Amino acid sequence: MLIVIEPNTDENKLAKLSELLIENNAEFKEVNFLNEKIFILFSSKKEELAEKVLKFGFVKKVLTIKSPFRLSSREFKAENSKIIVGGVVIGGSEPVIMSGPCSVESEEQIWEIAREVASKGADILRGGVYKPRTSPYSFQGFGVQAAKWLAEAGRYYKLPVVSEVMEISDITELYDYVDIFQIGARNMQNFKLLKELGKAEKPVLLKRGNSATLNEFLMSAEYILCEGNSNVILCERGIRTFVEYTRNTFDLNIIPTIKELSHLPIVIDASHATGRSELVKPVTLAGLTAGADGFIVEVHPRPSEAFSDGEQSLNFSEFSQLIEDWKLLKGPVLTIRNKKTAGKNLHA
Repeated sequence: MLIVIEPNTDENKLAKLSELLIENNAEFKEVNFLNEKIFILFSSKKEELAEKVLKFGFVKKVLTIKSPFRLSSREFKAENSKIIVGGVVIGGSEPVIMSGPCSVESEEQIWEIAREVASKGADILRGGVYKPRTSPYSFQGFGVQAAKWLAEAGRYYKLPVVSEVMEISDITELYDYVDIFQIGARNMQNFKLLKELGKAEKPVLLKRGNSATLNEFLMSAEYILCEGNSNVILCERGIRTFVEYTRNTFDLNIIPTIKELSHLPIVIDASHATGRSELVKPVTLAGLTAGADGFIVEVHPRPSEAFSDGEQSLNFSEFSQLIEDWKLLKGPVLTIRNKKTAGKNLHA
């Protein structure tokens, strides 16, 4: 149950509501979310409190939400969330393009890539400055120095930047350089990190763990949302299956499912989903057709020389071809989306 409070309600009145909930042994959490004060009741057996709660004149409404993921559900917010960062709208009428190297390898490298992707219409520049690697002997990233290079290139080409944080201390270290904090698949259930990002005033790109269910994915988003940060972008980047040819298996199903159940935007990462550069374009186009709000692709001028994940990175020519093919597909895809939206509004 969610109790939504009228704006500008003073603390004395809120204290009386808290007293009532405590008297009724209701576990709850106060959240400032989407410019509203909300009391979230953890128990599903407290609906009998609704009548008592509604007697308080400062209670705007009481919502009973069946989904375990409450703040991210369509039951809580029917319309799509739009996340604005540096003038780029994620979850708006057009899918966004996020591109850049797996790892920021040098100042020259990130400027070369930023110039290329910006010229082809990219909206956001991505680049890893801390790299979680399976092997401790693999390249781990250049850290804050790489973040400075990334930020400078992004500012020059007017591209907001996204980069991964791996632990709580990274949030402070990268705060001045990164516009969107990324949570990688390995950290999707690092709940302490998620909570801290929930307190940060920046958007969070949450990647799905490679064995996470739909519920687990959205419940991880809840950890961020219920700390007050409503700017969460979901990312499907493939799940582990018995298929060995590709790095992961791209879960196309989850895109329309998320759009049905949640108001949060979802983008796709075919680079990590496939691990093979020749598969990035067809999988990206399939995900966009299925309703994704954007895509991430790894781009490198010379993938064979990349410090990490060169086999899944597109060279400049391949990236250009992907953008050209998306331009051909974009019109029909957006027409179908608009028709679907109009149909929903008609039956609302």
